[in-house]
Amino acid sequence: MGKTSGAIAAGHSETVKAGARMFEEGGNAFDAILAAACASCVCEPVLSSLGGGGFLLAHGHDSAPVLYDFFTQTPKQRRTDNQFYPILADFGTVTQEFHIGRGAVATPGMVNGLFEAHKDLASLPMDVIVAPAVELAKGGVRVNPMQASLFDIVEAIYKTSSECKTLYQSGLNADSLLREGEIQKNPDMGNLLDALAHEGSDLFYKGEVAKHIEQDSWDHGGHLTLADLQDYRVEKRAPLRVDYGRSHFYTNPAPSTGGLLIAFALELIKHAGFRDLAFGAQDHVERLSQIMALTNKARIDAALSDGAEQAQLKMLDQDYLQTYRTQIMGRPTALRGTTHISAIDQDGNAASMTVSNGEGCGFILPGTGVMLNNMLGEEDINPHGFNQWPEDTRMCSMMSPTLLLRDDGINVALGSGGSNRIRTAVLQVLINLLEFDMNLEQAVTAPRMHYERGLLNLEPGFSLDATQNLKDHVPDYKQWDQQNLFFGGVHSVRFNAKTGRFDGVGDSRRGGAAIIIDESL
Repeated sequence: MGKTSGAIAAGHSETVKAGARMFEEGGNAFDAILAAACASCVCEPVLSSLGGGGFLLAHGHDSAPVLYDFFTQTPKQRRTDNQFYPILADFGTVTQEFHIGRGAVATPGMVNGLFEAHKDLASLPMDVIVAPAVELAKGGVRVNPMQASLFDIVEAIYKTSSECKTLYQSGLNADSLLREGEIQKNPDMGNLLDALAHEGSDLFYKGEVAKHIEQDSWDHGGHLTLADLQDYRVEKRAPLRVDYGRSHFYTNPAPSTGGLLIAFALELIKHAGFRDLAFGAQDHVERLSQIMALTNKARIDAALSDGAEQAQLKMLDQDYLQTYRTQIMGRPTALRGTTHISAIDQDGNAASMTVSNGEGCGFILPGTGVMLNNMLGEEDINPHGFNQWPEDTRMCSMMSPTLLLRDDGINVALGSGGSNRIRTAVLQVLINLLEFDMNLEQAVTAPRMHYERGLLNLEPGFSLDATQNLKDHVPDYKQWDQQNLFFGGVHSVRFNAKTGRFDGVGDSRRGGAAIIIDESL
């Protein structure tokens, strides 16, 4: 089998190499993104895990886009004597409280998602797809600056249990986690990936691993049972679509919320327009911050936390949108642990995947090298309050894997990590492509802003006029002195079917990398 031309971008150079190897093996974009996802569990353990979940937006060259929802599910029963407690993560200038323990673990969907997508979309056998991740887990991967920084942030969580501390302990200083340049190994995870490739996902959801999860949960105050695992299903959904001129935007639909908020903002921008503005100028900053503020207001007005499906119908209704458009045109100018992978190939197959483990529950499942998620301890996806979640329900998320399919044959796959900043990071890259006619690298590297709860955060790079006059319409703002992972990591790829040209950009804010395999060169 000959090589396949394609491009892949992700949050770690070894994650990207694993995906690119599938192109070298003659695989398609879906083989590449699955291999990269497996490798991310090894290379980016704070952000990605076989014990977490996520979303894949897949577009086959001869089929309509489909959204694979393999995010976490709330348990069937709530246990009152659960192991659930707060812990502080240290971001350097500020600390943030998270909740961990076995009582914070929701039913993981990652493994089932990988296998369901493989069954439907892949061309290579699973043992070939997991091979790079197995090699990295057993042979080791060098800790890069981004991962070292993340280890510093979650140090208190990863020191909760002796097994976790031992797995990620620095060889230079026994009191700290792995540091930049050290080799990180996880042979148990390598063995698990290899076993999954040969035995299938039933090993995790019905077999030996499932029994270990249930026993560990029962012994240590968790909610999960064998029934939770056995009954877990990947949900396939029609993605949310917004037509934008001759471009067509697809993203994650309800019950998740991030895609809906991006779609709402795009609908406002279609009428407000940015083409008459200069990027970074005062009117650009004011109009975009206004749209972000109105999107937040609409999120509350539409009671999004009470039901995303009904809110989606309301927020994309043209009459409802018009009330917000009027406010734009009539007004005077005045961490979550998440990572993203994008892949595209010569045949027009495109894939966008965002995955998360939260911050992790703090405990390693014995014999697997896997830390399960802490999604029941994530404040922003538990709107009813901790330990008040509705039972046996798919959890919502801000994750927004995105495809931009254009009538001229130029297709883009993109997405981001970054919790509540996902939607604004993806939105701004889309605006840069659609309204400011930037190339892919310019669109990703351009300075960003994020408006939420009355505070506007800005990266450096906006005009002096824009920043000096901010106080006239945004009383509370923060000017950052450099680009930062706070503003997301939009790892993106693009393919022009007419020219056969590929582009790929890994967002440096989150240590991103990209590789292009081009057989025409």
